[in-house]
Amino acid sequence: MVLLIALIALSAWAAIATVVELRRDGYRRTPTDWSRVTGRDVHQEAQSTHVYR
Repeated sequence: MVLLIALIALSAWAAIATVVELRRDGYRRTPTDWSRVTGRDVHQEAQSTHVYR
């Protein structure tokens, strides 16, 4: 019984911590604009048969 309570408490803590970290990180449901990411040249790494966004 003690292990079950500990497992439920650990699961609740992990779920709450995940929500807090996602909010702190600035999670947005928008795709990444790779042209604004520094240190990455999209056209240099792209293959001619694939389209990367």
